[in-house]
Amino acid sequence: MVFKPKLAFVTKQLELIKKQDLYRTLRYGTINGAYTVVNGKKLLNLSSNDYLGIPPTKLQLQQLQSSSRLVSGNDPSFRILEKKLAKHKSQEECLIFPTGYMANLGCISATVSKNDLILSDELNHASIIDACKLTNAKTVVFKHNNIDDLEEKVKRKGKRKFIVSEGIFSMDGDFAELPEITKIAERNNAITILDDAHGDFVVGKDGKGTADFFEVSKKIDVYVSSLSKALGSFGGYVVSQKNIIELCINRSKSFIYTSALPSTLVSYSIQRFDSNREKFRKKLQKNVRHIIHGLKSIGYQFESKTHIIPIIIGNEKEALDFGRYLYTKGIFAQPIRFPTVRRGQARIRLSVTAWLCKNQIEKALRVFELAAKKFSIV
Repeated sequence: MVFKPKLAFVTKQLELIKKQDLYRTLRYGTINGAYTVVNGKKLLNLSSNDYLGIPPTKLQLQQLQSSSRLVSGNDPSFRILEKKLAKHKSQEECLIFPTGYMANLGCISATVSKNDLILSDELNHASIIDACKLTNAKTVVFKHNNIDDLEEKVKRKGKRKFIVSEGIFSMDGDFAELPEITKIAERNNAITILDDAHGDFVVGKDGKGTADFFEVSKKIDVYVSSLSKALGSFGGYVVSQKNIIELCINRSKSFIYTSALPSTLVSYSIQRFDSNREKFRKKLQKNVRHIIHGLKSIGYQFESKTHIIPIIIGNEKEALDFGRYLYTKGIFAQPIRFPTVRRGQARIRLSVTAWLCKNQIEKALRVFELAAKKFSIV
């Protein structure tokens, strides 16, 4: 992979860490009770956080014990999954975090410094908002998917400039304007960070995600994503060039100072990654088309063309009442209110899955037609 000059600062920061004797590397080992096996060598484990040492079952002993990955919790299964995920996103390296929230916190706080400028979409996830605060950098929020506003604000001063956006927005289900965003990034030498939690494994060729869907994969510098959405497992991950991942290993507090995922969850993610995902992805897309067409035929209005569909109610109490009505009719769809969305923008957030069959979708549409009349939504 060709090294990007705008990321040369990463090498300098790594050199400084090494000079200070603070550089960390990962060692892969398997925990077995009081011992850990590292590179084939059996060692008495005096670095475990399993203080009480209550005897677990054999399955738990092999797969559920955990510690910080930089201490003794770096099971070899992590390396297997990380290689698969890096290849999945056509990047050099990957780092798995316990959650997607922690992946955003760790990645952004590790790569952005005090004198930098962050351009963040106003509808970005709370984990991105919190991560930006941790950096102490100048954070400028641009209007949602407003390219003109981004174009104007990216000209503000900053040692380095970062543009951060979700790929598919979690509450509205709309796509980020990635073709235009990446053009702006190129013109302003800005680093792009894409949280693709809701697009990963769903859109793009073979489910490679939102950037692939828009054919701008090579223009994204850092990807953050989730193992707990479409993959149906647990955890989060960051993929980028090798130096960025090294910096995360050495600077991400949400990686360094927490226990790793239990290896049973890592193995489960590998199984699901290696499954026939394309079969289920095609069924999901079919279900999305069915539900969107059905809802719009009833009269519901929304912009989403994805598996996340917002039914905007507006008033918070009415959204609760709407949700309760759906519940009585056998439909579980959660009302979403402030502070997750802005005041006056309460909604029912629908998440379409491949679990649904045609008859179930038709039943849901009948209920939504009744609800639309009852609450005068359409």
